[in-house]
Amino acid sequence: MDQKFENKRKSVVAKVVSSKPDKTFIAISEYRVKHPIYKKFVKRETKYVVHDYKNQARTGDEVEILESRPLSKTKRWVLKSIKRTGLNPELDGVI
Repeated sequence: MDQKFENKRKSVVAKVVSSKPDKTFIAISEYRVKHPIYKKFVKRETKYVVHDYKNQARTGDEVEILESRPLSKTKRWVLKSIKRTGLNPELDGVI
């Protein structure tokens, strides 16, 4: 990425929940908000459809994604880096 434009783009750290589509994965970012009436903190999540042109990200990975131009109907983010690799929950117990 060009350093001049990278600072103007939003950056989000999220967890990969699905990497089945080709060159695409679905990531979720969780955050907590205080309920206006009950004053209890409630978990909310935002789903991102991310472009991964090298197919590097796997389910369970923690990734950093950058905002980009629209690449398809729902794809508006691109993979910047993989922060931490996670175990693939589909392969748990399989050796």
